[in-house]
Amino acid sequence: MRLMEVNLVINKYRHLRLRFFKWEHELDNVYKLILAFSFAVFTGISAQLRLYLPFTPVPITGQVFAVLLAGVVLGKWFGGLSQGLYVGIGALGVPWFAGMNGGVTYLIGPTYGYLIGFIVVATLIGWLTERHIRARSLTTLIPLMLSGVLIIYLFGAVYLYLLLGTTFEQTMVIAVLPYIPLDIIKAVTVSFIGFAIIPKASFNGEVDKAKIKNWNLI
Repeated sequence: MRLMEVNLVINKYRHLRLRFFKWEHELDNVYKLILAFSFAVFTGISAQLRLYLPFTPVPITGQVFAVLLAGVVLGKWFGGLSQGLYVGIGALGVPWFAGMNGGVTYLIGPTYGYLIGFIVVATLIGWLTERHIRARSLTTLIPLMLSGVLIIYLFGAVYLYLLLGTTFEQTMVIAVLPYIPLDIIKAVTVSFIGFAIIPKASFNGEVDKAKIKNWNLI
């Protein structure tokens, strides 16, 4: 009897998460825009969770967590849009970059590459998890999120290299290495969240819907 109750709860949860994502997918663009703005605000709040290091102009922040989660929850266009809004509105002067900063001057500073990486990664993760049911398994989500972190590093490191004229070793020290441990934790955490909340059934005509029809991803 207890097992039946557990199965009933699990099935109800699966049904609710499928309904939520289907509802979100079918929302008018105005409401999707509101959700994207909400994630832009969340990214701004996450930016204030920061730790400055003496040897790099780029602080450790909570933004990566918000960026990865935006792609998971909002999908490709509005996940990427949420980060575009974060960058664009911050450039207009809203003080929600790290350290309560805002404006174009801060935007084109040493963190510019990472900010562009945020937009790219949220879009990419949103596209893959929205269009491919297989991308919603834990064994796929973890490498996907870690790859997203690496892409953010790539944009951030290349821009710092061009801005400061550092060597490869110096660039790695100030742009990549200090952030790896915490970003791995963020990536894995978002992977588990994504695995828990994204439906393993089709809600928007995924490209692998027919192939995966009878495969239970949980």
